[in-house]
Amino acid sequence: MALNDIVHIVGFFSVSSARFSAKEAYKLIYRTYLKDGFFSLWRGNSATMVRVIPYAAIQFCAHEQYKELLGGYYGFQGKALPPVPRLVAGSMAGTTAAMLTYPLDMVRARMAVTPKEMYSNILHVFVRISREEGLKTLYRGFTPTILGVVPYAGLSFFTYETLKKLHAEHSGRLKPYSYERLAFGACAGLIGQSASYPLDVVRRRLQTAGVTGHTYGTILGTMKDIVSEEGVIRGLYKGLSMNWVKGPIAVGISFTTFDLTQILLRKLHQMGYT
Repeated sequence: MALNDIVHIVGFFSVSSARFSAKEAYKLIYRTYLKDGFFSLWRGNSATMVRVIPYAAIQFCAHEQYKELLGGYYGFQGKALPPVPRLVAGSMAGTTAAMLTYPLDMVRARMAVTPKEMYSNILHVFVRISREEGLKTLYRGFTPTILGVVPYAGLSFFTYETLKKLHAEHSGRLKPYSYERLAFGACAGLIGQSASYPLDVVRRRLQTAGVTGHTYGTILGTMKDIVSEEGVIRGLYKGLSMNWVKGPIAVGISFTTFDLTQILLRKLHQMGYT
């Protein structure tokens, strides 16, 4: 199953009151395939790619800068940060990236849960939302996103950096193998995703309220509505098991790719390439 299939499934169930199960998830994939064709399972993938490229670039770049700033402030320049600054650096990096790319996240959410006839492309989503619902709608769900990204990014970076540090101390190798980096990243994604998932559900509900017929107000009000209608586990944690498939894979690949690219660029720089 492609990762975008999982995004599509999670997006559908997290914005509706339909009960989630593996059986219902596969039924959704099959119905979507029969109705709109095979490539409809990748609907919204272009918006995801347009968002994830600047988001990942900003997040990893910001994380390195925040690590340097906090390292200098706490006297750990060039060394592994203590636990609390390590957590803060990750949270600040995620917050910075989310703030600068949020409208693209809104577009991705809309394209993932609406029929293909509603929006033809990314630009059409921006134009139609701005014209019919107002520019402020592009930032609907912004607050729960920021509140969710603080534990998500903070715990993800904290877990990954901590596992690398512990690995170096116990193995004597400063650089983990690629498969070890993937495993560390997978653990980071699993922990970060689980900690922030309820706020992620709230964010999706607020982002798609204009097309699902629901009216949600505040974060606490949205949570209250979800819990009263669907329960805590079946509401606020709906689709989490599917995210346990997507999250570790995606985050593991992201961290590993960044680390290996950084190592390659440093080697090229040492060889005289600029």
